[in-house]
This record gives sequence, C-alpha cells and structure tokens, in this order.
Amino acid sequence: MGKIISVANQKGGVGKTTTAINLAASIALSGKKVLLIDIDPQGNASSGLGVDCNSRGVYELLMGEASRAEVICSTEIETLKLIPSRVDLTGAEIELVSKESRETILKTALNGVREEFEFVVIDCPPSLGLLTLNALAVSSSVLIPMQCEYYALQGLSHLLKTLKLVKKSINPDLKVEGILLTMFDSRTLLASQVKDQVQKYFSDFLLKTVIPRNVRLSEAPSHGKPIMLYAGRSRGADSYVELAKEIISRSKTDERTSLSGSAV
Repeated sequence: MGKIISVANQKGGVGKTTTAINLAASIALSGKKVLLIDIDPQGNASSGLGVDCNSRGVYELLMGEASRAEVICSTEIETLKLIPSRVDLTGAEIELVSKESRETILKTALNGVREEFEFVVIDCPPSLGLLTLNALAVSSSVLIPMQCEYYALQGLSHLLKTLKLVKKSINPDLKVEGILLTMFDSRTLLASQVKDQVQKYFSDFLLKTVIPRNVRLSEAPSHGKPIMLYAGRSRGADSYVELAKEIISRSKTDERTSLSGSAV
C-alpha cells in the first residue's frame, strides 16, 4: 500500500512547494513510483516541473469532469507523475462549498491510488481552506515545512491544533510526518534560536534533515526542473536526497508521530 503525504503550512513562503517538488523527485529517483498532486491554485509545483499548466488537472478531477487517469501527466523523471494545477482551481473552493461530502471529494477521486503509486505527495495551498482539507482527508500524514523565523513558531502551534481537529472529525488515521526546517542559515543567531525552540517544544515531530538556504534551490523552478536535475551536486540537492531517505525509512518502520502526543 502506498503512502500519501500532504505538504502543508498555512503560512506562505516557507519552502512548501520547493519541498513537495524535490521530495517527490528524490523519492522517484530512488526508483519508487511517485505521484505529485498540485492542489495549489498558483500551480507552482506544476511549472516547477516544467509541465504545461493549461492541461487538465486537479480542477477537473474535483469537479468530476475527468478521471484520475485522464489528468495524470508525465515528467522528465520516468517514475514521477504529476496531476497539475492552474489558476481556475481558485474558484474550486467556492464551488465545493455546495457539494455533498465536500471535504472528501479528493479522497473519492483518488480511490485506488495507493495500489498504483508507492508515494503520493500533495502540495497544498498556503491556507487551511477546503482544498487543504481535501488533501488532509485523504493523507496518511502531513509534512510541515517551517522557515526558521519567529512568526513561524506561532503558526506552527495553530497548525498542529488544526491537524488534531481534522484527525478527530475527518481523518482518524492522520499522522504528523514531521516538521522540516527550511531555508536554514547557520550564520544567523535567529535561525539557531528558532531551531532550539522547535527542538525544545516539538522534539517528537522534528525531522533530522534540515534544508539550507541555497541559491540553486531558488533557481531551479525557473528552469522547470527539480534541484537534482538542475544542480545535482549542490547542498540543496544533497539535503533533499537526505530528506527522501529519512521519509522512506520512516515509512518502512512506521515511526510517524501520533497527533495525540503531548506536543499538540
């Protein structure tokens, strides 16, 4: 059975899409079959893989206008597939409001996907609206990218409480895959202080891998490539390869942290 991981944080600019793209690509390059679902109306995960965002994708899937097989696109990596997004997905939240079982429409549309792919990575919007709820409803776990700055700590506590509510009301099997520190600059005191605070209060959730601030990581999306194909020997590429290894290892040993833990 495959594993579905939502990459989510209601705060923007934390490296969420960068993480979704490069985690999916790194796992795929290890030889596993991976599906990346871009459920963010901005479509950055789609453009970041060089996929034409005018093709049918998540919107048609959610509206019942296309099947999963019809919206899956190929990428430059043979074992990595993509369900793309485009700007019309913005209106989907409004259209979903009136639909029955609106929080689980994506779950229904993805029925059987775990048998087809070993990992499914969902890039969520920077909000906790219906699109994100749909992603959380179908997910095995949530990966939380977090930039090392003061306000991120406040948002983290709020997000964990929200995930606990989702677990209680929509998806009782939801776990926290982990908190991933991103854009980490060891030269700044603030980054180290934030890391220490996360370690102190959320140690059960903190992943070992830390993503450094890296120019190559910032450049890669404009070339429509994951970091491994754009700058495979960069620090950014190395860090996401390590993250993929950690996630695969956690999947094998089922060490995901329960949302019922004291840190929530």
